Amino acid sequence: MGRLEGKRVAVLVADLYQELEFWYPYLRLLEEGAQVVAVGPERRVYKSKLGYPARATLSAEEADPGEFDAVVIPGGYAPDYLRRKRELVEFVRRMAEAGKVVAAICHGGWMLCSARVVKGKRVTSVSAIRDDLENAGATWVDEPVVVDGNIVTSRVPDDLPAFLRAIISALTE
Repeated sequence: MGRLEGKRVAVLVADLYQELEFWYPYLRLLEEGAQVVAVGPERRVYKSKLGYPARATLSAEEADPGEFDAVVIPGGYAPDYLRRKRELVEFVRRMAEAGKVVAAICHGGWMLCSARVVKGKRVTSVSAIRDDLENAGATWVDEPVVVDGNIVTSRVPDDLPAFLRAIISALTE
């Protein structure tokens, strides 16, 4: 029995997702016993930046924040597509407001900006979106992982081990 038995985690996906930032959390959380669900704008297969497929088994309209303990937002260019879907932005906002774990890596921070959940928070991301996060009211720092309340952020694929340790820790507290 894994440490996350009984936990349900949404991992967001859209075209041009970053492979490691989607699959590493997806598989690592499964390994810990969580039920992991890929959620996309629609129920369909999405292709990563390198063409790897990932199937969203729930659409934005079907995803209910009340049924999840956490959401993970991978990077790549997918967050720019994800934030165009009002229902996904609302999903992230409602998860954050409910005190559930909201984790974003790399460009995933774009979703946090669109959901308006980073004002007054300390966060990190890929440096390319530092201005976006600061303009959304966050304090940006250059660290492998930052936990501020229920918001967990990381910078790049090299930070994935620290990112997942922080997510698992937040889900077991």
